[in-house]
Amino acid sequence: MTILIDHPEGVESGFSKVDNAEIELVLDGGFLVPQTNSFGHTFRDYDVESERQQGVENFYRINHISQTYDFVKRMREEYGKLNKMEMGIWECCELLNDVIDESDPDLDEPQVEHLLQTAEAIRKDYPDEDWLHLTGLIHDLGKVLLHPGFGELSQWAVVGDTFPVGCAFDKSVVHYKYFEENPDHHNPDYNTKCGLYSEGCGLNNVMMSWGHDDYMYLVAKENNTTLPPAALFIIRYHSFYALHKSGAYKHLMNEEDDENLKWLHIFNKYDLYSKSKVRVDVGKVKPYYLSLIEKYFPAKLRW
Repeated sequence: MTILIDHPEGVESGFSKVDNAEIELVLDGGFLVPQTNSFGHTFRDYDVESERQQGVENFYRINHISQTYDFVKRMREEYGKLNKMEMGIWECCELLNDVIDESDPDLDEPQVEHLLQTAEAIRKDYPDEDWLHLTGLIHDLGKVLLHPGFGELSQWAVVGDTFPVGCAFDKSVVHYKYFEENPDHHNPDYNTKCGLYSEGCGLNNVMMSWGHDDYMYLVAKENNTTLPPAALFIIRYHSFYALHKSGAYKHLMNEEDDENLKWLHIFNKYDLYSKSKVRVDVGKVKPYYLSLIEKYFPAKLRW
């Protein structure tokens, strides 16, 4: 069938029509959700044999062994200096043109395609929430950590699902079995339900595995963005699937986290299910997103 992305009156769509034989489902705003990913499999199926299954599993093996509390602490101290580069938001988007996320079983398109697909899908259903459109565009910009100008970190230290460190790893985390080889798994200071934390302490006080989520959160926060707190929460925890998909680690949340999680649940539909072969006309939508960037960010940011 043909996918038609209809925008509310006054909103110009950047999506083009494409032929697609998939059956689609409709979520609450009219956003069309494909039943299968780009490879014809269900979304986030990490066990099905596919073109990317073996590489994705090996990625998580290395990730789960290497993401220790001490490693994350070192990464936050180093990259929290924001001394790698100065550039604007759109410049950063363009740097992702050649980046493919090795942890993603659903898509092998360049990351900039995913950013625009996410943003335009949100824009279609929430035309008045421009902060959410921009959040869709920038949520994965932290993947520039893969770029040589940022030290060219390994994929396992940049992408993939995130999880708390400094407390027990939850069994809902994808490929949990590989945590057996993580030294923190056997450390009595870190392997209890709360570990270094306390119930209700708030996620802001919890150290998350290092990657593009936490890095982009630091970039936005330290460059004094005027995006609302819900946007920063989405940026920081959108890969925290153990929480927003499986309900794990809720004992660490506070009331503010509960409120922000509602927006993350909304956002996640578009982040996950907009991954498709639907192309976005970059020239058509770029002026709109440049106006949002100017509204919420300085012209140049420290990265």
